[in-house]
Amino acid sequence: MHSTTTKSQRSGGVIERYREFLPVSPAMTIISLGEGNTPLIYSPRLSERVGRGCEVFVKNEGVNPTGSFKDRGMTVAASKARECGTTALICASTGNTSASAAAYAARAGISCVVILPAGKIATGKLLQAFAYGAKIVAIDGNFDDALRIVRELGETDDFTIVNSINPDRIAGQKTAAFEIVDQLGDAPDFHLLPVGNAGNITAYWAGYLEYLAHERATKLPAMIGFQAIGAAPIFYDRIIDKPETIASAIRIGNPASWKHARAAVLESRGAIDVVSDKEILAAQTWLAQKEGIFVEPASAASIAGLFKWCDSDDAAHSFQKIQEASRIVCTVTGHGLKDPDVIIGQMRELKPIAAAAVDVRRAIEL
Repeated sequence: MHSTTTKSQRSGGVIERYREFLPVSPAMTIISLGEGNTPLIYSPRLSERVGRGCEVFVKNEGVNPTGSFKDRGMTVAASKARECGTTALICASTGNTSASAAAYAARAGISCVVILPAGKIATGKLLQAFAYGAKIVAIDGNFDDALRIVRELGETDDFTIVNSINPDRIAGQKTAAFEIVDQLGDAPDFHLLPVGNAGNITAYWAGYLEYLAHERATKLPAMIGFQAIGAAPIFYDRIIDKPETIASAIRIGNPASWKHARAAVLESRGAIDVVSDKEILAAQTWLAQKEGIFVEPASAASIAGLFKWCDSDDAAHSFQKIQEASRIVCTVTGHGLKDPDVIIGQMRELKPIAAAAVDVRRAIEL
């Protein structure tokens, strides 16, 4: 006996699960790779760092189909673009958007154009865009220059822009907030996440507001975003002409969703703070070795921020004074294999030893 489950339902995806909250028509062909439904992982050692009976959870977006949270918005943007008969998707990217756009364009059977800053994109992400068949153009400039060009090209009917300036992208990304409430039973008290182009903090806040309005949640979290010190336009309240940070995914000096992100922070009584590259890399290593979660450097900004708010006197706020038994969610946005260059640089050369147990024991010092 054949199941009545449709093909789109079998492939899963955030549109199928949250269609009532998304700008999609009943007859739309869904372009999905089974994105979303990512794990919300209780983290005992992070919880210990906070103390006071607080619980810390990591929302691991690195297990989406192309390895980052971008897939949530891209399924909606690509589905809408396909419905409108667009010729190609186009994006500016520091990496994750390009990988996701290229994959979903391939799935939709349309072209993808990626404009990226030369020498400023992680190898793993560039490789993905290439593998999915995108047309890749490198420019002499930064991400903001690339986005300016994309905006110009997007004024024609040939292209659909799939950066976070596309509201369909934000709509899809808000499903991560829905999942967190569904997984926890309510909204957390605090939500920490990295901030680059600021679409994600905007989307999560929109999702929490919508679930509250539909009585799926009883409260709202304080939204807390962390930028790298060398790429922190929202924190410093000025455009950064030449943003610099080891965390390539948030190396952005003029965020497209700046205004909306600022509103999310103010409305939620949250904050924007900064962390150094040293703190980011230390958090990346700590999370991998203590909790078994390997993320790209930009993702570790939320963990570095958590540590700063637990330990530092110059933090915007302190977790030493929050209510006992608070629930804290940290979003990690991309898988560590997307941007492995720093870790590769730390690896020692493996020199072969004799194939004997005694020699192996001596080598591992156990």
